[in-house]
Order: sequence, then structure tokens, then C-alpha cells
Amino acid sequence: LGDREVGNLLHMRCFVGTFAAALGFVAAVGAFHTPYRPEQSRHYDVTKTDSFHPITEKIFDLHYADGSHLHGFNGVDQIWLGDYKCTAPFGVITDCNSPDFNGVDGILGFGLPKAGEEGRELPTPLLFAMTDQENKLSNAKDLTRKFSFFSTDTDAEVQLGGYDPATTVGEMWYTPCLSENDFIVGVTSLKFGHSYDDSKELLNFQDTSDEPFLPSIMDSGTSCLVMPGDTLGGKLSNVPFNDFTNLWEEGKSFWLGVGGREWQVPFSSWFLARTNQTCVQPSPAGMQGLLIGDVFFRSFMVEFDMTQRERPIIGMAPLNLNYKPVQKAALGTYELHHAPITKLQLLRGEETMFPAEHTERLTQVDQIPIFNKKGTQYFMDVGVGTPKQPFTVIFDTGSAVFGVFVVKHDLPMAIRAQLPDNVLYGDAASLAQTKVQSFSLLLGGFGSTSMAAGLVALNVVAVAAIVSVYMRRRGKNAIVTNYDTI
Repeated sequence: LGDREVGNLLHMRCFVGTFAAALGFVAAVGAFHTPYRPEQSRHYDVTKTDSFHPITEKIFDLHYADGSHLHGFNGVDQIWLGDYKCTAPFGVITDCNSPDFNGVDGILGFGLPKAGEEGRELPTPLLFAMTDQENKLSNAKDLTRKFSFFSTDTDAEVQLGGYDPATTVGEMWYTPCLSENDFIVGVTSLKFGHSYDDSKELLNFQDTSDEPFLPSIMDSGTSCLVMPGDTLGGKLSNVPFNDFTNLWEEGKSFWLGVGGREWQVPFSSWFLARTNQTCVQPSPAGMQGLLIGDVFFRSFMVEFDMTQRERPIIGMAPLNLNYKPVQKAALGTYELHHAPITKLQLLRGEETMFPAEHTERLTQVDQIPIFNKKGTQYFMDVGVGTPKQPFTVIFDTGSAVFGVFVVKHDLPMAIRAQLPDNVLYGDAASLAQTKVQSFSLLLGGFGSTSMAAGLVALNVVAVAAIVSVYMRRRGKNAIVTNYDTI
């Protein structure tokens, strides 16, 4: 998709910068009904690692559109993903207000580095730090800067370095992202019906003369398919979510038009039989696009290729439903490949595309499991420190920060003396009062949702990314933050 199409995206202001400073549009909407309970999480202990270095001058303040708020400072330590390890920056989370983090120990964002001031304040995304050729304290420098992800009803898996062809049926097809900072693709069509031939179009564009599309974020942190709940300011002649509601019928499928191909999301993927829930949601008022969440990853293996910094690429292939996700980190070998792939278990809770000449079949496959704890989120086991301290964190392709919780009052006095008062003396109660409807121009009317309750969690990074595509392509120069070597 070219600049002409991207230039038609959004007529909204751009959100770029650190979360708290750049927002300016944060509206308090009350507190969560259930508090964050830190005693249910494991905490990183800086006094029990020999390799920790605090970076107290870099403070982060992360707001998510469901009201979650993470606050803390940067640090550097040895980090483990399966058998891979490196010394890398990460977030030391001192405060949290969200019950979505009860029972987990932090978050692992697999998204892209952010531009500008935001990118300079946030830790380098972990996969970028691990694969940086200048990072001499990494054993993953030969790992290709790609990862793939899919899920089933009970399990999920992340493959680092590429994808295992045994997980797919047919070829992997690729399309460039619309943004250099986020995993956004263009959706030209969204149909719904019992078969493709009798399906009804849910995206009825007013102007069809200019190859219209809607920007869509590929986000594992969103449980459902999120479609427009209004006409997008007249860009559409219909309200897609209303039409879907009127057409709802058991057994129907969605067909998403991406890159000139149609991708079928069957009834079994968007209707959660175990909980009797329809996993389709209307988008927040003012959001000019879609979120493609877990319902898509149940049907397709999706590869996120970040080898070209200025042009991330998304690959998609039908999922081999007979493939069984790994239950522990494992290494496999394929004859046609040379770069390693790590498979990580995830634990589950309650433009025109081009074919496979782009891809490389990799020779070594190292597998790391992911698990499902609540049915709507993904969790991964990681390690931090020397010796390694184990943690279970939320896995999210829609954000870019890796961070784990600490008990800030147990931090050494030498570190506490360097922290600003808002970090040292802030608490969960004060964060609860700033539960946000982040960037109200973008998210007007969006109330709180709980990922744990099986509703959609829209994070500010992902939603704001749609806006930033429009502004950058309108002529504003994006600032690409270089990775600071350790």
C-alpha cells in the first residue's frame, strides 16, 4: 500500500512521545472494581542478582486504554528466553493499578521500537536487544529478527527466528506493514456469511474509487475482532458492528481482505463455545480502524518479520490444526535452513501480498511454549538476573516493553535515593485515580474493559499507532531511535 492510500487514513491528531507526557488527553474515569494485588505476583529482587544496573534517569509511565497503568524506571540485567540469554534493558515496574496483572509478574511486548522521545525513554524491545550484532553479551546474535505466533483453544506457541513449516498448510504469504513502528496492515474487505459467495460486506466505503481500506493492527493482546461501531465520520455508508449484530447466526464465518487475498475466520474461532461468548467487539468511538486479535491467530500462523527496520513485514498462512504446540522449550532441525528458530510455549488463559520467495526455511528450530491462564491472555516464562530469577509475564505483540514487578520499598537505598518522588512515593491508589480513557480524541466513549473478564484490551501503543501512520505519511518526519548498545 503506497503513500497515497496511507495518506487517506485518519483525520485525527497524532500521539507520539512518552505515554504520560505526550497524551495530554488523559481523562480520569474512576478506579477498577478489583484492585491489583501485588502479593499474588513474584517480584524481581535486585539484591539477589550480580548483574543488575539501574538507569534511574529513565522513567516510564505506561497507560493502556483499558485503564491499566504501569509506572517505573529502566534497568539492565541478564534476560533469558528459553536457552537464549543476553544483557538487555528492561522495565523495573514499581506501581500497577490493574487486576489484569494479578497472579502474573510483568509484561513482555514483542512489538516494534517506538520513534522519537517515546523510543528514547522506553527500554529497547527485548527481541531487538537480543539480536543486536553489537550486543556482545548475547548468545542470540545469529537469531533472525523474526517471530511467529499462533494459538489453539488450549495452547499457543511463539517461534523465534522465523516459522516452522510444519505448523502451516500451504505457503506463507507476505505483506509490508503500513508503519515502521507498529504491526499494521490494510483491510480492504470484511465479509460475513455461511459461505464466501453468500457473504455480506460489512465495510461499505462511501468512496470506492480510490482502493479504500482501513488500517488494522495485528495484536495478540486483543482477544477479539474489533470492528467499527460507527460510520467513521462518513467514510463508511454503514455501521459494520450493527450489521454484524443483525446478521449474527451460528456457523457463519468472516472473510478479511488483506493484500488481495481473503482470509477466513471460522465460527469456531470467533465464538467461544466454552464461555458462550461472541468474541467480536465494536471499536471505541473515534478509532478509525480495526484490531485483529486472538480470533485470527486461532486460524492462521502469523510471522512478524523485523529484519528491515524501515519496513516490517507480516506473513500469514493457514494453520495446520494437527500441529501440537510444544510444552517446553525445544530445538528441532530442518534441512533447508541455517538460522535458528526458538519455539516458546505460550500459556493460554480463560498492500499486495507476495508468496514464499521472501521466506527462508530455517534449519534449527528452538521451541519455547506459551500458556493460557485465563482464556483471554497469553503468558510466557522468562528469567532475569544472575542467578536467574523466574517470572511469568503477559505476552503481547501490540506493545514493545518488557518489564517485571519489584517491591520498590525493598530497593537498596542507593537506588531509592536516585528515583524521583513520583516513582518513590506514588502508589497503586494514586494510579487507580488516573485510570484512563487514553487520548480521548481517539478513544472517546471507550469505557474500561477487563482482559481477565474476556473483553477486549486495547492498548494505547496499538491504537495510537494507527494515528501515527497517518501523520508520518502526511509529511512529518519520523524519528527512528537507534538501539543503544550495552
